[in-house]
Amino acid sequence: MIIYNETFVVDDTIHEQWLAWVKENHIPNIIATGDFQSFQILRVLNSPNEGVTYCIQYFTDHVSKHEHFMLYHMNPIHIAHNQQFENRFVLFNTLMEQID
Repeated sequence: MIIYNETFVVDDTIHEQWLAWVKENHIPNIIATGDFQSFQILRVLNSPNEGVTYCIQYFTDHVSKHEHFMLYHMNPIHIAHNQQFENRFVLFNTLMEQID
């Protein structure tokens, strides 16, 4: 299993609004690409960062689907997110492979 992880550090004052928007817009748009089968949302409890830290993990069966997402879908989805919450979050991505 391949896991594409987006980690967001979100300003304390908007994190509830951010989470609602991500659930209603960001995640459905990523799942609608067909590149990922499922997802999970996690809140980091012991983050050393200021703000509230969330991880959204998207699951797919092959790295080529992640590559397709990055090439054809990521930019417009992240532009929409940036327009909604400009300068109110930090984002970094990781790609992981599940090991049995």
